[in-house]
Amino acid sequence: MLLSRLRMALATGLICLYSSGVGGASCCGGGSATSLLLPKFSRAMWDVSVDVENYNGFWDSDGIYRNDPPDTDLNQYRLNLGYAMRLGSRWQAAVVLPYVWNSNQYTGLSSNTRGLGDMTLGLTYEAFDDIKCVWKVRNWQDMVPAIYYGLVLTVPTGISPYDNVANSFDITGRGFYRLDANLLLDKTIYPWTATLLMSYGRYLERDVNREYGNYVEPYRKQLGDRLQATASLGYGISLENMATVTLSLAYAHLQEDAGTVAGGTDFSTEMEKNSVSATLAYANMDKDWIFKMIWSHASPYSGQGKNFPVTDIVTMEVSHVFH
Repeated sequence: MLLSRLRMALATGLICLYSSGVGGASCCGGGSATSLLLPKFSRAMWDVSVDVENYNGFWDSDGIYRNDPPDTDLNQYRLNLGYAMRLGSRWQAAVVLPYVWNSNQYTGLSSNTRGLGDMTLGLTYEAFDDIKCVWKVRNWQDMVPAIYYGLVLTVPTGISPYDNVANSFDITGRGFYRLDANLLLDKTIYPWTATLLMSYGRYLERDVNREYGNYVEPYRKQLGDRLQATASLGYGISLENMATVTLSLAYAHLQEDAGTVAGGTDFSTEMEKNSVSATLAYANMDKDWIFKMIWSHASPYSGQGKNFPVTDIVTMEVSHVFH
């Protein structure tokens, strides 16, 4: 039970690495699930963010909230380095590489480990030619949102349970390739911004012959399909220096179906999480410097998740855009 609990807490925490608020992506860029987005007509962008994630109990397989044992303090810290570049008038690509620190105390056992997390490679198509941010609705065309179609490949560059690790405290990745198809709708009618993100992912099956450093009889394993949906609404104000400040609120739903082990159903990997978040963003007059502070919260109540840790995540993010 101990190893299973820690495996869930440390590995699944990596699922939401890049789910920061989008916030007027067509106007000044932003982040979508596991990827970065360039503003329209910009050439490139680098992005640096730091996540501080604290674990506060978990939902069991029946969706019942359970407290952690006494003297438990589970934390994960992530430094995410990202770069996006334009490939054409409607195409852009991005890469994000995290570095992960695990700092944990669990019933008297202390551990501090670090290593690379799972890298993501993204390709995005913009299904529009002009910026979709408007000041006033004059006709029906002004209501059309910016539409993005994306593919994101997760590469298992992190440390997983199938590597030569001693225990769950060493985990920084999930050990599987995953391909996500993303759809993002983004609309700004100043001062309001609304976004809707839908993402569907499929893990690739892999061979397993080692678990936590111990060799086992080889078998095939695949995690279940992944669905994420996030809706957000933001309100922005312009300052005297023409910079903008935006506050956004979002609701996110994440779930993964049961996986398979050696052809049989593996319900232990089935999971679900619901969370809310608030994002405070600042963009300067030229919209080439963007600063964000994000707080993501999962409520410690039964029925809000399943087989998943309850976490609070604080993110500090800075982006620089090259027009």
